[in-house]
Formats: sequence, C-alpha cells, structure tokens
Amino acid sequence: MKCPALLLVLALLTPVAGYGQDPVVRVVVWDEQQPQQKQAYENFLGNAIAEHLTKQPGLRVISANLSQPDKGLPSTLLDNTDVLVWWGHVRHDEISPEVSRDIVARIKEGRLALIALHSAHWANPFVEAMNERTREDARRRYPDPPSGPPVQFEFIAPEGRFVPTADSIVTPAYYAKRRGNALTVRVDLPNCVFPSYRPDGKPSTVKVLKPDHPVTAELPASFEIPQTEMYADPFHVPEPDEVLFEETWEAGESFRSGLIWKIGNGRVFYFRPGHETYPVYKQELPLRIITNAALWLGKSTAN
Repeated sequence: MKCPALLLVLALLTPVAGYGQDPVVRVVVWDEQQPQQKQAYENFLGNAIAEHLTKQPGLRVISANLSQPDKGLPSTLLDNTDVLVWWGHVRHDEISPEVSRDIVARIKEGRLALIALHSAHWANPFVEAMNERTREDARRRYPDPPSGPPVQFEFIAPEGRFVPTADSIVTPAYYAKRRGNALTVRVDLPNCVFPSYRPDGKPSTVKVLKPDHPVTAELPASFEIPQTEMYADPFHVPEPDEVLFEETWEAGESFRSGLIWKIGNGRVFYFRPGHETYPVYKQELPLRIITNAALWLGKSTAN
C-alpha cells in the first residue's frame, strides 16, 4: 500500500488531458488545519481553496496539511511543485528551519513560488523569505567598495514573535558604522508583523492599485470583503517590488494587502485578507486573486 505522501507526488506527476502543449502549473495548497476553521469551512480552509483551484484550467492541484508525513512537505512533493499556497496561524514552529530554508532555496533558484495568506506573515517559510530578501537588499544598499575591505554585515533576528508598538522603528532597519576604511552594517531583520489588529470581523474595502497586473485581471476597481480580520500598517517587511491592493476599514485603518517581492530568481506574493473563522475564501474575488496569482507565478516555474 502506497503512503499518502507518495500518492500526492504520483498525483502531481499524472498527465492531465485537455491542455494541449501549454504547461500545467503544479500547485500545492498547504494548510495548518486548526479546528477553529470549522466555523466557516466544513472541510478546512485549505481544502476549500484547493477545491476551487482544481476547477480552474491550467492548474493541477494538491491539498496538503500539517498532519501528513513530513508535515505535508516531503522533498519529493516540493520537487514537483511550481506554486506553494500557504495558510498557517498558531502552529508555525512545527515547520522546521531546515524545511523553511529549503523552500526559500527553491524560490531563489526560480523553481518555486510562494503565496502566503493572511496570518502566514509569521509562517517560518515566509519569515525566512523576508530575511533572505533583506540580506539581498542590504548587499545592494551597501556594496563592497572597489578597494579596501569588504563590507561586514551583522544580521540580527527579532527576539521571538511579538507585536511592536506603533512608534517602534520599522524593520528591517540598517545601522552603518565606519571605522577608517572599514564599514560594518547592523541589520535588524524584519519582524514580519504590524502594530495593530482586530479580529472582530468588520468589513473592509479593497482598492486595486495596479489594474493591468496579471494578478488583478478581471477584478473591479474596488470591492468589499464582508467579514475579515483587520491588520494595520506599517507591516515590518522589506519594501516590496509591487503593491497591488490597498485595504481600508471604516475606523480609518489601512494596509497594503497585496505585496510582491522578487527573491533571487523567484517570487513571493503576500495576500492579507482572511481569518480562519470568516468565509473569505468562499468568496469569488479573493479566490480569483489566488487563481490569477498561481497562474502568473507558475508561468516562470512550470516545466
């Protein structure tokens, strides 16, 4: 009898008819599957997203979760994945640093793209991706001089997960020190969080900032999410290459809710709306955004 992880890989490798010679984007939707999701999703949030994506032309989709062998992330599965969609909330540390670094290495090589949803801002693969982008940015910002000693960097990680105050320095942050012709740069790595949030389910309005982007295809200029958790900027992450959405609430908060970073030869897309107890990912437009993002990101990684 084949193990579940092997069956996942075999499913990804099974040819799909009907798409001619166009490459099929291989998507894995990974979900922590916490019990609270049952308040809004009968069969877990990740399965709801995967079920929708399975119906979209050009995608081949597997749903994976934390309770499976290798936490649902065996290397044989990742070897056959173009886009990894990630939902995590309270069990982030059950994904090891080694697995997280392996995922980011694949992103840097251009073999994998990551879509991080909502509370996956603190998921270990997303945090490691932001750390890697920060390291790239630091070396671009402080290149080695044409003569003299190379720039020395000291990368400082946050002391665990904590919510910063609104007046805190926004990370990543740089502090350069010159002694003679030697330059040392302290870099405080991103905290990957924000100073304010509300889980009260108040509606938000999402404004499309880049209507011509592939991820925003077939979206209205703005739309409402009837129930969602609120996050308020500033988001402690590296400056993104593209900002696709601005999300606002009646109380006055705002958040850059669709961010894209290039990391090495690959990309990461963060999409903010959500909460495991609100049916955001039963709604047409958030699901369309994930579909668009998977197809666009997968074009650069699909074989």
